[in-house]
Amino acid sequence: MSSPAERYAAARRRAAQASAFPALHEFAQELGFGLDDFQREACEALERGSGVLVCAPTGAGKTVVGEFAVHLALRGGPTAADGGGPPMRRKCFYTTPIKALSNQKYHDLVDRYGAEQVGLLTGDNAINGDAPVVVMTTEVLRNMLYAGSATLEGLAYVVMDEVHYLADRFRGGVWEEVIIHLPASVTLVSLSATVSNAEEFADWLVTVRGETAVVVSEHRPVPLWQHMLVGKRMFDLFHDADAARKHDVHPELLRYTRDTMRRLELGEGRSAGPGAGRRGPRWRGPMRPDIVDRLDREGLLPAILFIFSRAGCDAAVQQCLAAGLRLTTPEERAEIRRVVESRVTAIPGEDLSVLGYWEWLDGLERGLAAHHAGMLPAFKEVVEELFVRGLVKAVFATETLALGINMPARCVVLERLVKFNGEAHVDLTPGEYTQLTGRAGRRGIDVEGHAVVVWSPETDPRHVAGLASTRTYPLRSSFRPSYNMAVNLVGSVGAEPARALLESSFAQFQADRSVVGLARQVQRNTEMIGSYGAEAACHHGDFDEYFALRVAIADRERALARQGQTQRKAAAIASLERLRVGDVIRVPSGRRAGLAVVLDPATGGFGEPRPLVLTQDRWAGRVTPGDFTTPAEVLARIRVPKHFNHRSPAARRDLAAAVSGTGLDRHGGRRGGRSKQAVGEDHRLSQLRAELRRHPCHACPDREEHARWAERSRRLERDTEELRQRVAGRTGSLARTFDRIVALLTARGYLSADGEVTDAGRMLGRIWTEADLLVAECLRRKVWDGLSPAELAAAVSVVVFEARRDVDERASLPRGPIADAVDETLKLWSDIEADEAARGLAVTREPDLGFAWPIYRWARGEALAKVLASGHQIDGEMPAGDFVRWARQVVDLLGQLADSGGASTEVRATARQAITAVKRGVLAYHGAA
Repeated sequence: MSSPAERYAAARRRAAQASAFPALHEFAQELGFGLDDFQREACEALERGSGVLVCAPTGAGKTVVGEFAVHLALRGGPTAADGGGPPMRRKCFYTTPIKALSNQKYHDLVDRYGAEQVGLLTGDNAINGDAPVVVMTTEVLRNMLYAGSATLEGLAYVVMDEVHYLADRFRGGVWEEVIIHLPASVTLVSLSATVSNAEEFADWLVTVRGETAVVVSEHRPVPLWQHMLVGKRMFDLFHDADAARKHDVHPELLRYTRDTMRRLELGEGRSAGPGAGRRGPRWRGPMRPDIVDRLDREGLLPAILFIFSRAGCDAAVQQCLAAGLRLTTPEERAEIRRVVESRVTAIPGEDLSVLGYWEWLDGLERGLAAHHAGMLPAFKEVVEELFVRGLVKAVFATETLALGINMPARCVVLERLVKFNGEAHVDLTPGEYTQLTGRAGRRGIDVEGHAVVVWSPETDPRHVAGLASTRTYPLRSSFRPSYNMAVNLVGSVGAEPARALLESSFAQFQADRSVVGLARQVQRNTEMIGSYGAEAACHHGDFDEYFALRVAIADRERALARQGQTQRKAAAIASLERLRVGDVIRVPSGRRAGLAVVLDPATGGFGEPRPLVLTQDRWAGRVTPGDFTTPAEVLARIRVPKHFNHRSPAARRDLAAAVSGTGLDRHGGRRGGRSKQAVGEDHRLSQLRAELRRHPCHACPDREEHARWAERSRRLERDTEELRQRVAGRTGSLARTFDRIVALLTARGYLSADGEVTDAGRMLGRIWTEADLLVAECLRRKVWDGLSPAELAAAVSVVVFEARRDVDERASLPRGPIADAVDETLKLWSDIEADEAARGLAVTREPDLGFAWPIYRWARGEALAKVLASGHQIDGEMPAGDFVRWARQVVDLLGQLADSGGASTEVRATARQAITAVKRGVLAYHGAA
């Protein structure tokens, strides 16, 4: 118990705070809970008129600071200039990176302030856009700023939730555009996950936005306990908080994993008798149903189990259902069914069966669900709602959930610490690990959160300890100028001021700072090279001269080897160009080594020949000259059926049997070894070797020791030259890129010679897509004129769609006008790419034809089952979630065409019809908002 004097002093402090920060006092009284220190510090800075950057862990309550900015805006500003009257009406824009977050925040604010005070603007929804508080995606605000929208009048605060998204390589630049272009009168509230360079980011914010307070909190309101599950045993990762700070793994966990590894190795080495040499018992970790059951028994549900594969998430639910898991009561099951049925009424019955509705509902009723980007958005939203309400107990999710809406759990499980990033399997970074495990522990519900990593022989507990304890994940800018940005900047401020604006970006700020470190490294390297040179000095003669001869000999030998390689490749290309359908060849190396029959010679096109073949192992795909170390030799010929379908397993099996039936040896009598070049016969090489032998340093007994120092010096000189080039490249790098873009746009007529934006440029300035210049060129060349609504949807899909995986062969197209329009688009892209390459610019991505058939069929009114089956996928039909996502992007671009002043009247009308044709069935669903 505190004394009366202490209570009196505390009351005095509270009264002083209330008088110093009256708005915060009002706001805090409405909250119903006490503010944390970091929340109070940030809100006080905001009330003082300062901008603020708040960095805190997931679930710490950063959004309270954003909501205080909303409160300040609604409270009103200073009174009118006449000295009396009501406070001036002020606005607050609350921006989020994704529509789902915008929808959720809109509902939160409506519940608090009423529907008349709050609006929502996303790509899908426009509700009460003139309200004093508007929730929107960041792109919507960027577009408003460039268009000089009247909605910006009276704007006092902008909240940028999840501002660390500016590191996103696809969309991150939008955040910087907004921060740079917001009027100086607007106070910026930046809310970020914990990053290690918050001070650097804040320093930049000060340079572009003025006074900005930095508030960093490492404290998690709900403590997080880290564990590892090894087989059937659960271990704490750390013994206590002190061990966690030192990265000291629990000794018992280390001992048990070492013993387990030893047993596995002994098991593998113990085979004897007829099976000797075979691998022994493989490690089989705990089954997914067993993990969920264990979490249930230990009171750790609800849980999110991260599996970095869509198919893995779906399989996990099926495995739990097959194991008979049931995590819900009869009352919960009834409520789940009621919620689901109310949410899917807009989706036609025949589509529900295609979408696996009944299996999905069965999982939900048992408290189990998957959550990934391949799911229908409507299904994902239902899973999110049921999980937040505690009705679904276990969700198997990909990492996209960690970036999405607020779905906290009591426990988070990581099945692996490796994920596929679209190009390769890579380790999780400390930032990603923290983001994923940050979901564990629900404020106000759980006393503590739990993160569990499932052990496997590849998982070192010390590595996990490093991930769990590391706080070094800096925010790195992904900003780069685009064509659309260039015309908008030049149009709004002029070419020279636009360059200055780009140089004020966070990207250039970071590049300039890094130059200081690089320059220091160049200086250190130069000193080191001098000391290496002293060590390499030889009393017999000039060792630098002698070493230069050695380097020249090595370079000449490499050049001769490359020459031989080039000749071998040319011979392989020539042999592949001569192939015909039915030729049986031998692929000498690589994963597809063995006999193969040619299905499609693929000659006559541009580039190297890539014939489509079927191997005797039944693999069908294209081979390249790189697969052939020797020229392809026709060993036999067999008949290939006229309409052979290489996608049919039965057809592949029969033809592969015919290949094997030729009786040819799979590997041939000789291996595709490389013929050795008679390098000694080269005149220049003989000359260099003779000079080397005559040099006085060749006789030095310490020759090789000197050479080692000279080699170190040469490597360091090469590295130092690279550093010098990086210094030169980073200084003013964005402005140089901008100049090249401006030169290209001027040459193509989007900007005039004196730096004015032309009519074509104004059209480009209203196209918001990655391939903005290609879309503008298609409109100017009238590539899309004369198409029907379904044909237009298919034609524009090629500039927005991007397949998740590379597919060897080009997707087919509906015949007629679509094929012609796409051919024209590809020609325009080829021109743009050549122009970009010549100017040293990043090239526009090649159009992808893989979505043309699905969107064409959908726009013509065909059934969802047929549409999904027509996707150009490697592994079967297109997932419904992918279809909806790409279809929405097509609709978004069609909407831009419908409003574009540069499009013909015909294209604008057709685009509107195409939007109506596409927005049906699963596309008509707008989500919770």
